Amino acid sequence: PFTIVAKSVQHVILEGKPAPLLAYQVEQDGNTWINPVFRVRRGTTVRTKLWNALDESTIIHWHGLKVDANNDGHPHYAIAAGATYDYQYSVINRAGTYWYHPHPHELTAKQAYLGMASLYIVEDDEEFALQRALDLKLGVTDIPLVIQDKKFDEQGRLVYAPSEEEKVNGYVGDTVLVNLTPRPHVNAATRLYRFRILNGSNARAYRLAFAQGDRQLEYAVIGTDGGLLDRPYPVKEAFLSPGERLDVLLDLRRAAVGDAVILRSLAFDPMHAESGAGMAMDHGAMGSQGQSPSPHAGMAMDGQAPGASPGTALPDGAAIDLLRINVTSKTAYVPRVPATLSTLEPVKALDVTPREFLLDLKDGRWRINGKVFEMMKTPVVVKRGASEVWEIRNSERSMPHPMHLHGFLFRVLARTGSPEQLKGGVVNEQGLTATDLGWKDTVLVWPGETVRVAVDFSHPYPGDQVYLFHCHNLEHEDQGMMINIKAQS
Repeated sequence: PFTIVAKSVQHVILEGKPAPLLAYQVEQDGNTWINPVFRVRRGTTVRTKLWNALDESTIIHWHGLKVDANNDGHPHYAIAAGATYDYQYSVINRAGTYWYHPHPHELTAKQAYLGMASLYIVEDDEEFALQRALDLKLGVTDIPLVIQDKKFDEQGRLVYAPSEEEKVNGYVGDTVLVNLTPRPHVNAATRLYRFRILNGSNARAYRLAFAQGDRQLEYAVIGTDGGLLDRPYPVKEAFLSPGERLDVLLDLRRAAVGDAVILRSLAFDPMHAESGAGMAMDHGAMGSQGQSPSPHAGMAMDGQAPGASPGTALPDGAAIDLLRINVTSKTAYVPRVPATLSTLEPVKALDVTPREFLLDLKDGRWRINGKVFEMMKTPVVVKRGASEVWEIRNSERSMPHPMHLHGFLFRVLARTGSPEQLKGGVVNEQGLTATDLGWKDTVLVWPGETVRVAVDFSHPYPGDQVYLFHCHNLEHEDQGMMINIKAQS
């Protein structure tokens, strides 16, 4: 058992500028941890107390974990300043990179942006087998990366002050941090490295690539939101939207000492302008003919867009250098990537009528099936144990929406109407990309696109369970792009 304290702390992000940060603090065995990474074996019973030392309400959501509604962090359970909340649940998820963050209604975006978020790693026998096969050690050769964009004032303090337009588009910053670090780098040897990548940004998507000079390197996707895939999938780029995770392998065995590899987000069209009025008429880093500029454009490694002044937002879709990997030593490395990583049952063909969800904008508010969030209403009711197909359709006059389901994982079946820029990453005839494979809890739906997913609503918890389905653009969520889902016993 341990206690998590939600509180304001002093922390240095920009060098020489200690500033307030909202964080989760844990004191254990004489150590004090800020936003600790939890590492849990499948089957463990977790007992933790949340103590709210903020001056406003909060609650923790264990993003991706299959827990009962009392432990899920629904905003209905948000606790007032000074109060505590007890969690107790068994970890029944397969191994994977999950995470945790606040979920009080209309305060989620602010609290997450100001610092409250971290990783929750679940391990099982398949995961241990992969660690042994590839000689992986967490934090050394198996490296978690939390990517977040922020705005700072001249004193190094985080700034969260969205305008009405930014509440519609989503709030993006001028500096991109990895593990709360500007200009990050890691020293590496000539071997395989695993990177567990979380997009922890409020609204910014990333188009992830590894590059050596002007050459894009192939890397292997081995896992997504809900854990390992059946096998490695070779790619050269992958989109990652807010809330999603990507587990990848980068092979540096052919690199030479002195080489540098950059993890970057390539330029892309963020498609914010599709709805016209009320949206930013800015296609980010795209040229006038819709072509991406050089991958070196956008943000320099000093975390600042060339020519930009402090506080100037870097457009969504701009090219950004995220992490520099310096090859500093030569090592003999024999292990090979296993041909099979995990057992993933194929998705069963479901002869059911899809349940439809339409995403649209009206009067400056994003909606799901014409509804915005009402705490005590459950517009969607599902039966315990039911298998459903959900058809999530994004309006053409829209913007991308990363849609997240609490309490259950799903499998992505197909994409139709996808934008041209997605097609370079497609890995099968159903139009899926590598980030769509395996078990998912968050899926990105582009304007004019329809995504079909299969959801199994089996769960072991007694009574009715109420969960959430919402956009993980956190400004959209706080403005009401969220509905309750009742899993009826």
